[in-house]
Amino acid sequence: MTREQREAEKKTNEIIDGLLTEHGIGREAVLGQNGLVSKLTKRLVERALAGELTHHLGYEKGAKPPGENCRNGSSAKTILTEDGPVEIAVPRDRVGSYEPLLIGKGERRFEGFDEKIIGMYAGGMSVRGIQGFLLEQYKVEVGHDFISTVTDGVLAEVLEWQNRPLELMYPVVFFDALRVKIRDEGTVKNKAVYLAMGIGADGSRDILGLWIEQNEGARFWLKVMNDLRNRGVQDILLAVVDGLKGFPEAIQAVYPQTQVQTCIVHLTRFSLSYCSWQDRSKVAAELKNIYRAETAEMGWQRLEEFAESAWGKKYQTIVGSWKRNWEEVTPFYGYPPEIRKMIYTTNAIESVNMRLRKVLKTRGHFPSDEAATKLIFLALRNITKTWKQAPRDWSGRSQPICHQVW
Repeated sequence: MTREQREAEKKTNEIIDGLLTEHGIGREAVLGQNGLVSKLTKRLVERALAGELTHHLGYEKGAKPPGENCRNGSSAKTILTEDGPVEIAVPRDRVGSYEPLLIGKGERRFEGFDEKIIGMYAGGMSVRGIQGFLLEQYKVEVGHDFISTVTDGVLAEVLEWQNRPLELMYPVVFFDALRVKIRDEGTVKNKAVYLAMGIGADGSRDILGLWIEQNEGARFWLKVMNDLRNRGVQDILLAVVDGLKGFPEAIQAVYPQTQVQTCIVHLTRFSLSYCSWQDRSKVAAELKNIYRAETAEMGWQRLEEFAESAWGKKYQTIVGSWKRNWEEVTPFYGYPPEIRKMIYTTNAIESVNMRLRKVLKTRGHFPSDEAATKLIFLALRNITKTWKQAPRDWSGRSQPICHQVW
């Protein structure tokens, strides 16, 4: 720090100390509605606006105007800041050609206020909860339409995000859907929100998009695949999916070379649904021996042994289900053990869905698809912020692992 900088800092500190001595150091004295911060904001904004008008008119206050236009008093305006409402005096010119830049005409929210509302909304706080918080903390009464207008400001960002170009190739993409209640045509429907999470070649994660449809079906997943193709994805090496019928065919219709890995956890849950409660733990242990085999051949052998066992004969539906899905179950056997446990289940994207549900659970239902998309996008933005800090694999380790495999 130079001598001039130290002198400037010393002078600033002296001014601040003098203001604190005059106004006090209590919370209300500093941060209250008529506290020091509010008064300083008012003075700074008004001085900045006065400077803008001086530049616009081309002469200093008190000097003779060079033309017909001149200062013409001021008008009162209340702006909403992060620290509460502040009433300011906006200077005017006689002919009305001055357009304030700091706080434009029609604007009543200072930078940071909208972000605070959006942050609370993204965290799952209801509109009524946001209204109560603003009233309690800032003594500001805002209506439902006001909050909707603020949060609707992200819709353009959603559209841009949903149509952004993607990578040419993803080693792994996880696909899954969750259910959200949305009003449609006068009735509340349980719609499916589709998500795709891609793993880049450097191990970094990214949500590739979200889509909303009435039902989770293979036909709509085909639409999702075409959307990914149109946005630049030329190849997916491995797609990890749940056990939805027709899903592998939908993927391979667009990406014929893609390996499809059916989630072992989904298949196991489906199998156990046929078991009585007292048998579930024992049958689960037998199924675990199958998918934890060293090779696909050994896994098939253990499946045959299970089919011949008492459990297999008692629950023949389970045997039939595993044999029908065996081609989609076995791709993970072709990878090292440290990779297998990451790709034989959709847990990576289901953990995202779990965090989304924590945000969504405060809502009974959404008035429209756009309202649901808006909140889910904001929640995803919060979730993925930690992903952007450094390339990581999907297990959370700092070193990328994809190079070890692909």
